[in-house]
Order: sequence, then structure tokens, then C-alpha cells
Amino acid sequence: MRLKGGIAIKKVIHGNYAASYGAKLCRAEVIAAYPITPQTQIVEKIAEFVANGELNAQYVKVESEHSAMAALIAASTVGARTFTATSSHGLTLMHELLLWTSAARNPIVMVNINRAMAPPWSVWAEHTDSIAQRDTGWIQIYCESSQEILDTMIQAYKVCEESDILLPCLINEDAFYLSHTVEPVDMPSQEAVDKFLPKFDPPYTLDVDDPRGFGSLSMPDQWYSEFRYMIAEAMDRAKVRLREVDKEFKKAFGRSYNGLLDTYRCDDAEVVLLCAGTFASTTREVVDKLRKEGKRVGLARLRVFRPFPVEEVRALAKHVDVIGVMDRAFTFGYEGPFFTEVKGSIYTLKERPIIKNYIIGIGGRDVTMKHIEKLYDDVYKIKKNGLDKDVQWIDIKMPAV
Repeated sequence: MRLKGGIAIKKVIHGNYAASYGAKLCRAEVIAAYPITPQTQIVEKIAEFVANGELNAQYVKVESEHSAMAALIAASTVGARTFTATSSHGLTLMHELLLWTSAARNPIVMVNINRAMAPPWSVWAEHTDSIAQRDTGWIQIYCESSQEILDTMIQAYKVCEESDILLPCLINEDAFYLSHTVEPVDMPSQEAVDKFLPKFDPPYTLDVDDPRGFGSLSMPDQWYSEFRYMIAEAMDRAKVRLREVDKEFKKAFGRSYNGLLDTYRCDDAEVVLLCAGTFASTTREVVDKLRKEGKRVGLARLRVFRPFPVEEVRALAKHVDVIGVMDRAFTFGYEGPFFTEVKGSIYTLKERPIIKNYIIGIGGRDVTMKHIEKLYDDVYKIKKNGLDKDVQWIDIKMPAV
């Protein structure tokens, strides 16, 4: 059955399968994966698609996540559309080649299930694995729903494969909250996706009939600095295209995620909580509840972390009194990573709001509406009395000594 506009009837699936169907709809041509923990159902489902002929692709089984990324770098360099998935320790094992991927300008798309890092062993949600890759030159997007995972994959290929961008993208989903819970997901028709997403056509590829050098040695007085500067320029262009493609996607499929920073009831807000991932769903419910009580609260969901939405954060900061930043990771410096970026982006404003950092949900610890209500109570106290502390860990249960 087909509904109006080329949309198939909804499938009730979890976020992992949403990513699998996303790879299929985007016609990924090479998938490389290490088929054991910490791998996920994403590549298992894709293997089924390839085996039964639903997806015409090369499926490469390798001995580690490091090898998976190496295989995709090679495939992307010859002009193939590439995909893989991983989580936690698998992502960190790729670190060396993540740096290579962005510098080589390979627009690989990868889905990461955000899981805490061991020890102690954990398979629950935390953002430390992806935050550890924040300086590798990958675009990073944090999804709130299974629908957003599928839709973001389509958008990511369209942005990343443009000839003046050519950067890889890491799409993140919170473990269990998205990877193991099901929800209805609208499946765009293959025809509609093909119309929206053109075939990958890179300007330069490995070609025996047109030989070129890739990744050769560069002396300090040659082009190394310029290559890095060009990546920074491409990130700036990606920021613009991410906004534009989200609007184009809405026109084609009827859904939008508001670009880089997804704000909710922030136009007249006095205080705002900023977060990423599935935190946002709970926070949105609390916003509605507190609004009925007459409190002018808002939510800002950080959808895109790299490139960082400086312009959107500054626009928000100019008309609110307090921003509380919720981090599901800690960098073991002074504060959480999202807080660092928010603070840095608004530092040069002549008039800026008070900001406070909340470290919360570490190791997948549940974050309830009561927790969020307490955070809104706290930012209101800050608005009235001033800042008490910059960084606060929430719901810590220290054992008795």
C-alpha cells in the first residue's frame, strides 16, 4: 500500500532498523562491518537486505571496526556510497581512521549507538563515545526519534556528498531509548528518495585511466595547513547546507527538524534548558506542563554538534535570562562538552545570559520529568539570586564510607 505523496504505510520499528532502512533507501553501495559486539542490529538487517536482493551492495565483513573504516575509505575513494554502524568501544577503536576519513574528504555516513564506555561495563546511553571524536572533522548529528534517524541519513548523504563539502557524518542515537524501543516510522518510497538524493559523483576518484596521488607526504612549508583550512571552510558550508537541506526535505517529505538547533517555545522564554538526543522528549513534556502553570520556559535541542550552531545559540542567548546546559558526558577538564561550546559561542556578546552546566544521565541513568522540573526550578533560582556554581552533577548516589 502507498499513501498520498509516495509515503509507505508506517513500520513499527526501533531506531536500529530505522538506520538499516535508511541505508537501503539511500542505496548504499558498500557496507563494511565487524559482526560482533559492539556491533548492532543495524548491519544485521542490512545483511538480510543484501542477501535477499533488496539492496544491491557489497557487504564486507572485517576483523575490527578499525578495518571497517579502512575498507570504507578505500570504497569511497573509488566513488562508492558507503555506510557502517557501530557503538561505544567500536567507535573509539576507529579513532585513527576517523581522522583520516575527514582529511581525505571521504563522505562516509555512519550511525553510532551512544553507549557508555567501560569499565565498569555498560551498554546504556551516554555521549562519551561520540564526544571523544568531536575533533576528528566529522559532522555530528544527535537524533531524538527513530523517524529522525532515517530522515537524517537521507539528509546527511545529500549534504556530505556535495563537491564543495565532501565530509563524513556521524549520526547518533541514544542506546536503548532509541536502539531497543519501537515506534511508528514513515517510510518514504524509493522513488521519492531517488528524486531527492542524487547519485554520488565525486570530482576525483582512484582511476587507473586517470592516475592521481591521494594522501601523499606534505612538508610544513607546502599545503598541509591549507588542507586543514579547507576542511574548516567545508564545515562552514555544511552548516549552511544542513539548514537548506532540512527545508528541502520538509518540502519533499513533510518533515523538518529545524536545522541545527531545534527550539521549542523559546520565543518568549525567560529560561531555557539545552540538551541533545532523547532528553529532549522528556523536557518538551515538562515545558508544556510548566507553561500551563504560567512559567515562561523553553527547550533548545542541539541537533547538530559539528559544525556547531554558533549563530543559532547566540540568537537564543540574546533574549533569555538563563540557559541550563544538560550534558550526558563529562570531559574531565572542568565541564561538559556542550556547555564548553555554548559558553564559548556567547562569550563575545556584550549582553549574555547566565549559563549553568548539569551533568546528568551518565551511564544511562534515567532522567524523569521530576528531574527536569528540578532543573527548571534551579535555573529560575539562578535568574532571581544569581549563579551558585558553574557545574553540577545530578542524581549522584555516593556509597556510605
